[in-house]
Amino acid sequence: MSDDTQQWRPDTLAVRAGLSRSGFEETAEAMYLTSGFVYDTAEEAEAAFKGDVDRFVYSRYGNPTVAMFEERLRRLDGAEACFATGSGMSAVFVALAALLGKGDRVVSSRALFGSCFVILDEILPRWGVESVFVDGTDLDQWREALSEPTTAVFFETPSNPMQELVDIAAVSELAHAAGAKVVVDNVFGTPIFSKPFEHGADIVVYSATKHIDGQGRVLGGAVLGPKEFIDGPVQNLMRHTGPSMSPFNAWVLVKGLETLSMRVERMAASALEVARFLEAHPKVAKVVHPFLESHPQHELAKRQMQAAGTVVTFELDGGKDEAFALMNALQVIDISNNLGDSKSLITHPATTTHRRLAPEARAAVGITDGVLRVSVGLEDVRDIVDDLRRALA
Repeated sequence: MSDDTQQWRPDTLAVRAGLSRSGFEETAEAMYLTSGFVYDTAEEAEAAFKGDVDRFVYSRYGNPTVAMFEERLRRLDGAEACFATGSGMSAVFVALAALLGKGDRVVSSRALFGSCFVILDEILPRWGVESVFVDGTDLDQWREALSEPTTAVFFETPSNPMQELVDIAAVSELAHAAGAKVVVDNVFGTPIFSKPFEHGADIVVYSATKHIDGQGRVLGGAVLGPKEFIDGPVQNLMRHTGPSMSPFNAWVLVKGLETLSMRVERMAASALEVARFLEAHPKVAKVVHPFLESHPQHELAKRQMQAAGTVVTFELDGGKDEAFALMNALQVIDISNNLGDSKSLITHPATTTHRRLAPEARAAVGITDGVLRVSVGLEDVRDIVDDLRRALA
């Protein structure tokens, strides 16, 4: 790689990093829809499987189109290495499973997406892993939990859906002192607005389904971190369990990265405008958005994020009935459990994304029956606000 490419700025990396043209010198990236590859000789095949030569051998292990996506995201995020997965949840699971085994200990913020909580609370403990949950906003709880040897730390920042922040630098310092690797789910932060590696995180995971695709087309995920970790335990787990990304999905996500910055910047600006409208509305009991001055961690958000993301969370006093009535009255915003899409989407977490959490677990992180999560899209923000105004009326 030349010195010029090392100095490229993020928007250039998002368009050109990892570009690998075929002999046809195509403009757009090539899509290699192949399961396997051929060899000139039996000896060449043997050398490939022994690892004596660096080449593609099977698309479960690696694929040229997938490799382009991995390299582009790696460069954008500032990581040593990246491995793409079939979904965001497979990225979370692979990252944790590559770190943890029987007798190990993981400390996590309790404010998690529902499926992440299930991995830590139900699946890993069945395999002999001890999971300890803390209030992610409370450094004293992190300090106490990390006062004994620990293998991994996991958290989302901002959290889904209540947008609690974790001080990445402070928790990473505590984690490293306890011998732990820090895994950050950066979906709400996005590769554009949040840079966990710069604050001390060791591993970053994404659901590329969200903002990276951002147009409701494909599933995908990624694990980023030190080359030794990605090329070692992550690659070993991926090769032999198989939650790999398809070449077609990788091609879609490569193209998604090209427009990621302009999309999320527009969406984040609109989200803040929506948050301010909701905060001023008399029927809204509470609004959560990290760049609102009313957010209890507003200063931390400004310190470790370039923008607060594309999601606005708010609460109605009338509980489930009032929340459902609002959702059913919307004409622009669609009801969906996804987020980070070009279309604005609304979710009732208590009955969908966080349904698996026990009522007391939802209450512990503030997810009441009146909480709604809006993922703000690319529509004219005036139409989004008008839609919410009509529904609230």
